Amino acid sequence: MEAFAAVDLGASSGRVMVGRVGRDRLEMTEVHRFANRPVRVPEGLRWDLLALYGGVLDGLRAAGPVASVGIDSWAVDYGLLDADGALLGNPVHYRDPRTQGVAEKVWATVPAAELYAATGSQDTPISTLYQLTAAAGTAQLAHARRLLLVPDLLTYWLTGTQGTELTNASTTQLIDPRTRDWAYGVAERLRIDLGLFAPLRQPGDPAGVLTPEVLEETGLAGPVPVTAVASHDTASAVAAVPATGERFAYISSGTWSLVGLELDAPVLSEESRAANFTNELGLDGTVRYLRNLMGLWLLQESVRAWGDPDLGALLLDAAKVPGLRSVVDAGDARFLAPGRMPERIAEACRAGGQPVPVTPAEVTRCVLDSLALAHGEAVLEAQRLADRAVDVVHMVGGGTRNALLCQLTADACGVPVVAGPAEAAALGNVLVQGRGRGLVGDLVGMRRLLVRTQALTRYEPRGDVGPWRAARGRLGASPRGPR
Repeated sequence: MEAFAAVDLGASSGRVMVGRVGRDRLEMTEVHRFANRPVRVPEGLRWDLLALYGGVLDGLRAAGPVASVGIDSWAVDYGLLDADGALLGNPVHYRDPRTQGVAEKVWATVPAAELYAATGSQDTPISTLYQLTAAAGTAQLAHARRLLLVPDLLTYWLTGTQGTELTNASTTQLIDPRTRDWAYGVAERLRIDLGLFAPLRQPGDPAGVLTPEVLEETGLAGPVPVTAVASHDTASAVAAVPATGERFAYISSGTWSLVGLELDAPVLSEESRAANFTNELGLDGTVRYLRNLMGLWLLQESVRAWGDPDLGALLLDAAKVPGLRSVVDAGDARFLAPGRMPERIAEACRAGGQPVPVTPAEVTRCVLDSLALAHGEAVLEAQRLADRAVDVVHMVGGGTRNALLCQLTADACGVPVVAGPAEAAALGNVLVQGRGRGLVGDLVGMRRLLVRTQALTRYEPRGDVGPWRAARGRLGASPRGPR
């Protein structure tokens, strides 16, 4: 067995895990966890990337000797570097409101239908394309000579080398999923300088070695290579789906819910655009055809508003609340911003003529029912749009620890849900590193190893999906359609 360090950065916390990979063994140990606390400054909401980098260094120090290091994180956000390679301010948080109204400016030059046909990307206000459009004319962008997405920026600080990993680049709304290269025509029409981006890297490509300064800081003995894993955390999570065949859907459940299918080619139809599915790139030439939903962010923000009560007790109480009394659209951008989440959920229910949840248990049940409903709808629509039937839904990520959500998702989908592994992103990260050392084979081989080594829980659907369809009807027309 060999040991690999997986740096896995989420929207609320980061951790460094050590994975030990052998021919028939796969073990994960968390060695360091640290908070990811965005900071609101006068100019807006920012990521505290220096604190995150400090957490990465602390984690590598705790990891001890490793054969390689890989970094995955959330998507779309970036840091700008000047001509000397110095960071020009902390990266803007995707929940910052600077992109409000930017989509309409972009569509005035590249209409929404043309943009989707060229990039296959969903309409979301947080995309890198919209962020760059919002930043046009700022002094910071004018002085920038390089743009690095978050995991690529941290890799640069560790190694001194620059690159743009492909799976994360595919979330920028600037990649053509057919060619797996930049959408040059879109960038030219919108006057976005693709020269800001470092050369594209594939998952598994070498990304340099830890610098002497990093080795001294962490106490590691060099050389220690850094591997460009599937650096979008969802791409790593999907790579770690323990599927035994092709007829599966997946849900990567965490702060966001990413729900969809793994395909060989993108779906670029107008109907797909209207349903707001996106085509992101995955491991080994795959396409992650998915819908992006708010996910457990709805519950996380509610729990924060209530003063962080015991989550286990809250879920037990929520299980006793009658199901499907009230639901909200878990894909609605009105829930994107932080703050007042229970009140905003109540307002959405009131506006829809539904019973208004009042207690924390009622709000929690509304959130979980709404997420399960959105999961079921997305699985159903993905099958129809991609002409691909599924027999099982694989649910991975932190949401798999929420048994009530897993069961409700099986009920809403009408097919079994296999939950686990919870640490899917870190596992996918480690497996790509291990593959580079010849310890695992192709994607099928990776998934066979996961099935043999990871604890999985199966949830069978209860009853029919009729009540779920009726609940969806109460929401009316989806606000996610074409504009």
